[in-house]
Amino acid sequence: QVQLVESGGGLVQPGGSLRLSCASSGSMFSIRSMGWYRQAPGKERELVAAIGSGGVTHYPDSVKGRFTISRDNAKKTVYLQMNSLKPEDTAVYYCNLLPTPRPSDYWGQGTQVTVSS
Repeated sequence: QVQLVESGGGLVQPGGSLRLSCASSGSMFSIRSMGWYRQAPGKERELVAAIGSGGVTHYPDSVKGRFTISRDNAKKTVYLQMNSLKPEDTAVYYCNLLPTPRPSDYWGQGTQVTVSS
């Protein structure tokens, strides 16, 4: 089973930046589409960035222009650069495969992002 380890979260002031990393153990990493998801307290998990095997990216309007997803297939790592952070970006951030896995499927431990002054 693929293992995913997210890192890079923390406490940041509004307007600040963070860069999240997700290391994968999967042997098929380079051909899989990957996504960054987030879940805020009391809310459902949502997809905030997606990247295909060829590097095509997709973002919802809520983060478009502020978040950038990228991947390094040699390192089996996906990144999420988050700029101009807002308090509403506060959540636990996860990476995983696409299409979106079910809640009962494997998810890593996530990394907490808190945007607060």
